[in-house]
Amino acid sequence: MMLDKDLSSVQEVRSFLKTAHTAQKKLEKMTQNQIDRLIQTMSDAAKNHAYTLAEMAVYETGYGKAEDKLTKNLFAANTIYDAIKDKKTVGIINRDENNRVWEIAQPVGVIAGIVPSTNPTSTVIFKALIAVKAGNAIVFSPHPSAAKCTSETAKILQQAASQAGAPDGLITCVTQPSLAAANELMTHQLTNVILATGGSGMVKAAYSSGKPAYGVGPGNVPVYIHSSADVQRAVHHIVESKTFDNGTICSSEQAIVVDKKIKRKVKEEFKRKGVYFLDDHEKKQVASIILINGSLNPKIVGKSPQAIAEMAGILVPPSAKALIAEEESVGKDYPFSVEKLAPILALYTVENWETANRFCEELLKLGGLGHSMGIHAEDQQIIEKFGLEKHVSRLIVNAGTTFGGIGATTGLQPSMTLGCGSFGNNITSDNIGPQHLMNIKRLAFGIQEMEKEEPAIPRQQSNSNVTISKEEVAQIVKSVLQEMQF
Repeated sequence: MMLDKDLSSVQEVRSFLKTAHTAQKKLEKMTQNQIDRLIQTMSDAAKNHAYTLAEMAVYETGYGKAEDKLTKNLFAANTIYDAIKDKKTVGIINRDENNRVWEIAQPVGVIAGIVPSTNPTSTVIFKALIAVKAGNAIVFSPHPSAAKCTSETAKILQQAASQAGAPDGLITCVTQPSLAAANELMTHQLTNVILATGGSGMVKAAYSSGKPAYGVGPGNVPVYIHSSADVQRAVHHIVESKTFDNGTICSSEQAIVVDKKIKRKVKEEFKRKGVYFLDDHEKKQVASIILINGSLNPKIVGKSPQAIAEMAGILVPPSAKALIAEEESVGKDYPFSVEKLAPILALYTVENWETANRFCEELLKLGGLGHSMGIHAEDQQIIEKFGLEKHVSRLIVNAGTTFGGIGATTGLQPSMTLGCGSFGNNITSDNIGPQHLMNIKRLAFGIQEMEKEEPAIPRQQSNSNVTISKEEVAQIVKSVLQEMQF
């Protein structure tokens, strides 16, 4: 008898959670050296299969470029691994001898890893590495359109970990993805923490599950080019960033806000870099396919400028790297102002930094609060003002936001899950790492006695210590009677 798909997928989740729970208890008894050996072997396996997995992801989803997905896979396998490999995550991880407080790491347990279709293989590599490094098991729930490449990545990592002594079932992936399966994974009693990367609906579901959850919000990233900027360098970084994997990383630029006095120079530089400016007719045609019923059209996600132009019924040069349309307003009625996971940008012209500040805030409120923003400027006061005023968790200065946000070209912690803080209804504004997947217990020694405070009101002295004459008593009574007007 053929089982109902939802029932079958739910049963698969329950089986994976049970084996993950058993595997995690075994992992929890391993030493730091043993854990570190596991993630080193996983990292090596990810590097060895990086290109094959990148090709699989592009073939299955139709999003992005294989060469850029290779870069993302290697970023997870190399840069993220290097950033976490020496961290202490087992036993006593810190001793503050001055205050006599010791910190002890304890794994959270079993993690539910929600994986997006835009960055499926690199996200699995990243989440598996930080989960195991912190002593946890992880069960992945893939997007249906990326099920095969997500599952294959998890399989490769589990096989590598097993060769280094990891228990079976430490890293698994649902093979029959469904909403029922994802819901079961997020709400099951054996799930301890949810690590969610995906659309707003999935992230909201994670936070509504009743489980601790790390989710991320949308990234409608505005970038301000101030009049003090090195225009050539700024445009180079923006084009390199926005065209990477056809714009599928959520920290990529979505709108450029430029000072009027340097606009001509900026436009000329964009054109020199191969960016195509849409005329009014072309802008209208492209705008018509960006949104469907108020939501981003999935057909344009991760597609080339030429493919997008063909969908819109226009022609652009084969050499065009990205599409830009000049815009004046912000809102759902102006599709170029929304988050576009594709090589499409809006260009706003402003008189000064105050106006730029307003436009950037409006763009963030439309769908990017708490995520990221970029600024290109040499004026340190302007940089500081934006840093103090903008409701974002990371402000990338003089670098592409795609690479700067994930910590590839900045000093931020390398990560592929970027918290948006309370601005974006997230629990943290950090770049997520293994430290977020551990409980930190604190062993605190007594170092001082509790001081006893003296009462604020002095105690009444005993009558035996007070001597009052008859004349004084009579005078007091007389005074009281006068006050009472007797």
